[in-house]
Amino acid sequence: MTIHREKHILLGRYLKDIVFAANDGIVTTFAVVAGVVGAALSPVVILIIGFASLIADGFSMATGNYLGSKSEKEFYLKEEAVEKREIKEIPEKELEEIRRILKRKGYDGKNLEEMVRLISSNEKYWLDFMMHEEIGLLTPEAYSPFVSATATFVSFIAAGSLPLWPYVIFGGDSVFTISAVATGVTLFIVGALRKFFSNRSWFASGVEMLLVGGSAATLAYFAGFFLQSLLS
Repeated sequence: MTIHREKHILLGRYLKDIVFAANDGIVTTFAVVAGVVGAALSPVVILIIGFASLIADGFSMATGNYLGSKSEKEFYLKEEAVEKREIKEIPEKELEEIRRILKRKGYDGKNLEEMVRLISSNEKYWLDFMMHEEIGLLTPEAYSPFVSATATFVSFIAAGSLPLWPYVIFGGDSVFTISAVATGVTLFIVGALRKFFSNRSWFASGVEMLLVGGSAATLAYFAGFFLQSLLS
């Protein structure tokens, strides 16, 4: 049970990357499709612009995620080094910091001093305690910038390609409708999957993501239609 929960939590750490990238990928790509359709351009143009945008945006999002996660980790290590030096050089000041923090949490008297003694008796825990409670930073050790970036890219490409596949497989006047339905179903499923990592209703989560993604696509469609009318 404990091992299962740890795996569940580990996956949950990357859920934000996966869901955000999937949502962004499918919304961005379908917005491109809707905009091109609204401008009455050919299916070939839809595929060229769609796949080019998908790959470029997916890579850009993944590298941005990687650099952001890496910078966050480097910032943590820098602050950790400063805090570690202060514990060694000015321990009394740091002990007083522990007392202030614990007093805010309701400790006093003998209990307060015992807690201070226990925390300061383990240098690693003392350091972690100060990083979290004093500075407000959580350890980034459990997070991998590379895994985060990979999850972002794969999720973006996998979900973002769905609005384009009907144009590869099918043809005819109904292909945009097929693409729209596939996009809507995917948005709902991606939203509903958040149920496994939260207390929200799967239906409410799915509808929320469907409405957000559908709004973006609708705006893109009418933007394309308006520009085509304006320029023709």
